[in-house]
Amino acid sequence: MQAVKDKLSDMSAMRKAKAEAKAEEKTEKELAKARVEVAKEVRKAKEAEAAMDLHVEKAEQKALQEVAKIAQDQS
Repeated sequence: MQAVKDKLSDMSAMRKAKAEAKAEEKTEKELAKARVEVAKEVRKAKEAEAAMDLHVEKAEQKALQEVAKIAQDQS
């Protein structure tokens, strides 16, 4: 009888340990997923910043062309 109780106790402890391990794994997966999402957002921000810099550079070039054109017309 004691052997059966021990066996049931062991099974219960094993289930509890498995549940805890599974919960820990789930938490780690969620954390990893969050890190991936943050990395994607950082990448998108860097790409947007690079695109904005390109637009600013193009605007500068056009402004310089217009200033040069105006200066040439006034001469």
